[in-house]
Amino acid sequence: MDGLAALLDGPRAQGAFLLRCLMDAPWSVRLQDESPLTVTAIVRGHAWAIPETGVPVRLEAGDVAIALGPDHWTVSDDPDTRPQAVIHPGQVCRTPDGRELEEEMHQGVRSWGNSAVGETVMLTGAYMVEGEVSRRLLRALPQFLVLRAGELRSPLVSLLADEIVKEEPGQDAVLDRLLDLLLIAVLRAWFARPEAHPPAWYAGHADPVVGPALRLLQHHPEHPWTVADLAAAAGVSRASFARRFNDVVGEPPMGFLTGWRLALAADLLRDPGATVASVARRVGYSTPFALSTAFKRERGISPRDFRALVAFA
Repeated sequence: MDGLAALLDGPRAQGAFLLRCLMDAPWSVRLQDESPLTVTAIVRGHAWAIPETGVPVRLEAGDVAIALGPDHWTVSDDPDTRPQAVIHPGQVCRTPDGRELEEEMHQGVRSWGNSAVGETVMLTGAYMVEGEVSRRLLRALPQFLVLRAGELRSPLVSLLADEIVKEEPGQDAVLDRLLDLLLIAVLRAWFARPEAHPPAWYAGHADPVVGPALRLLQHHPEHPWTVADLAAAAGVSRASFARRFNDVVGEPPMGFLTGWRLALAADLLRDPGATVASVARRVGYSTPFALSTAFKRERGISPRDFRALVAFA
């Protein structure tokens, strides 16, 4: 899987907090839940997004904002409106003086706000877990970004707005995937901006020599790749391929492969049902010992200790 595809298998919206917010002015919500990643889309009306640092940004219908945790930020009808609700870790909602608001502002299926209709309607999805693979992509983003409706050119916001209020079999899975797809659409559009700084390996997918090799490495990390194999697949000499890959990606092919394998292994180790041996096979290490040696050399901790640390967190 490539970096964007890994978002469907990395942090993944499974278990994400997903809500439709219906608000009439004046309103202001302080988000200090510290989720690793939050996606907010405006369906109707407008809102002001106010990051912890930086200037307030007005959001219109169809606009999407992405905030990376653990930074706090505020969304409101006006930058001067004082927060009336605060979202804490675990998606606990209280007034600034500590009064619970979950029941008071409940407005039906996955809906919340100070109005039953809402002059402004927003969709908010918060990812609870950040994957090791996705971090390689998301760390290239600013802490807070806004993509305008005209840049996104996607029906996903409207589709998610229609689906979020339904209660049908499998609906949570449908919403999880729609949220994932919206995030991927936003990232694609963002990294296409001239001023964006995507990771070198992400940009490398467009290179006629490096791109095919990157896809082979990312989709089939279990294969015993050599530089000669990759050069042959790219149709160039081994020396030319190695030089081109290093120039485009910023590291040698085998160095990139090692980092990719270990990032995948870290994500797979979060599954309590996976053994170190099964993870080793899936990411291209012949034995659990080989994976453990590489993992500890790279991260300073064994796979088993890493798993215990993640489970404790």
